[in-house]
Amino acid sequence: MNGARSIPDIFVDLFKQVATLVRIEAQLARVEASEKMARVAEGLGLIVGGAVLLIPALVVLLEAAISGLQERGFAAPLAASIVGGSVLVIGLIFLFIGVSRLKAKSLVPDKTIQQLQRDASMARNQMRNNDDGVKRAA
Repeated sequence: MNGARSIPDIFVDLFKQVATLVRIEAQLARVEASEKMARVAEGLGLIVGGAVLLIPALVVLLEAAISGLQERGFAAPLAASIVGGSVLVIGLIFLFIGVSRLKAKSLVPDKTIQQLQRDASMARNQMRNNDDGVKRAA
């Protein structure tokens, strides 16, 4: 047969390669998902830890800012409103930044999806080449 493989041999080899490919891609997906979950855990830990440590310091600094405004002639309610409003805006900025880092888009296994697309393309090309080889042999 001049080294030519039979059609059953080609299909057996193809199925073995596909099975190996699927197994490797599943491993890649698990590793990438694990990395993404570690990133989420790290982000949440930093948010919670930072909030816990900043609360007492923030209260003291806010009271000092209100007192400073009162000493400069602002009424107590106005001073509290100025300081409270400023802190509210800064807090919202931090909140939006933290939430944006936890969006689903940043957790998608991009590498695995790209690899699967390349593998599918390669498999299609190989099937076309095998089909051409079968037609020529017939």
